[in-house]
Amino acid sequence: MALRLTKRRTLGVLAGAVSVALVAAGCGGGDDGGNSAASQGADARGPITYVQGKDNSNLLGPMAEKWNAAHPNEKVTVKEQSDQADQQHDDLVQNFQAKSDAYDVVSVDVVWTAEFAAKGWLTPLKDKFALPTDGFLEPTIKAATYNNTLYAAPTSSDGAMLYYRSDLVKTPPKTIDEMWSMCSIAKKNGMDCFAGQFAKYEGLTCNATEWMNAYGAKVVDDAGKPTVDSPEAAKGLQALADNYKNGNIPKQAITFQEEQSRQAFQDGKLLFLRNWPYVYNLASTDASSKVKGKFKVAPLPGVDGPGTSTLGGHMAAISAFSKNKATALDFLKFLTSEEQQKTNMEKGSLAPVIGSIYDDQALVAKYPYLPVLKESIANAVSRPVTPFYPKVTEAIQTNAFAAIQGQKTPQQAVKDMQAAMQAASGGN
Repeated sequence: MALRLTKRRTLGVLAGAVSVALVAAGCGGGDDGGNSAASQGADARGPITYVQGKDNSNLLGPMAEKWNAAHPNEKVTVKEQSDQADQQHDDLVQNFQAKSDAYDVVSVDVVWTAEFAAKGWLTPLKDKFALPTDGFLEPTIKAATYNNTLYAAPTSSDGAMLYYRSDLVKTPPKTIDEMWSMCSIAKKNGMDCFAGQFAKYEGLTCNATEWMNAYGAKVVDDAGKPTVDSPEAAKGLQALADNYKNGNIPKQAITFQEEQSRQAFQDGKLLFLRNWPYVYNLASTDASSKVKGKFKVAPLPGVDGPGTSTLGGHMAAISAFSKNKATALDFLKFLTSEEQQKTNMEKGSLAPVIGSIYDDQALVAKYPYLPVLKESIANAVSRPVTPFYPKVTEAIQTNAFAAIQGQKTPQQAVKDMQAAMQAASGGN
C-alpha cells in the first residue's frame, strides 16, 4: 500500500480488530532481536535521514522544514522511495543487510515489523528508548509490537473505504450483490463499474483477503495456522473472477495499484472504487479531478452488510545501525505528536493514531469521511503478522492473481495458497 494503513479512534471501537501471529517454531529472537547494534549510539545526536514511500500527499517537505527549523543542529534529510510497497520493503532490506547507517528512521508497513524485529534490524523502544504511547489506539500498539516489545512508533493508520459517485448513486450499496446490481448505472453513463488494486503486489493481498473474509473465510485461525483452503475463501475469489470475466471489473484493473485506480476514479471512469483514505483529499483538491463534489465514501460492502477492510498502518522505527539514536527517538515523538497527526490528516487524509482526534466534532464536520473510516477500522481484519510475511503474501498474491484471470479455479488457488503458506512457516 502506498502510504497509509489502519487504526484509530478510541480503544473501544477497535477492540474487535485481531492481529494474528503466524510464527514458526524456533524463530523470533530476544527482545533486542539478538543484535547488539541496537544499543550503539544511544546517546548520540546529530543529523538523521528519514526514509518512507512516495509522498503522494505532499506532506514530507513541510514536515521536514518544521523539524529542521526547531533542530538546526539535528536536521532531517528525507529520502522518498517509490510508491510500490514491495520496492520499499526491498530497499529497506538491502540497507539493513548491509548494516548501513545511511537510514536512521524508516517508515515500515505494519506487516514488516515482525520480520525486521526478528532479524535484529530495529531498535526496541524500551528503557532509554521508551516511547510514550498514552492515547494511542490499541491496535496500532499491537501492530508495532513483537515478542511483547514495542519496536516502532505508529504514525498512520488505514481502513479501506468504498468511494462512489454520489451524483449517480444516491444511496451507496450495503451488500456486494447490491453493488453489482448498480453496474447498470455505470454502463448507462459510459463508465466502468468497480475496481480495487488487483496487480500482483502487496495491494492484491489486501484486496484478496478482504473478499475472502467478506464471504466468511479466515486466512489463518486464532492459533496462527493457515486455514485459507476453504469453500468460503474460494467463494470470495470466485466473485472477483466472475465479475472480472463479465466486465463489471474492467480488464485494465488487473494492472491497478493504488495510484492507477485513484486516477481512474478521479478521471470519471469508475462508479465505485475500493481505496484508502488518502484518495479523499486528492480527489477533492486536485485541479484535474473530474469528481470534485461528486463523490462520497461508504463502508466496503459485504455479503449481508458492511464488509471487512484489511487492517493496515505505517509506523516509524529506528534502525539498529543508526549512529544518532537519541535524535532519532525525538523524531519519533515529533511524528506521533497530536499536532503532526492532525496535520497529516488535514493535509493528506492520513488516519491519525491518537484516539481523541476522532472525537473532535469540528474535525468531523470538516472531514465527513471520518465516521466511515471509523467504521471501516472497527470491522477491519489484519493480514497475518509473521517473520515470514514476504513468502506468505507472495502465496496470496500469486494465487489470487491467477484465480481472478481464470488461470486457476478459485478452489485450486486457495489449495495452492494454503500449501505455500504452510511451507513458508516451516510446515505449520
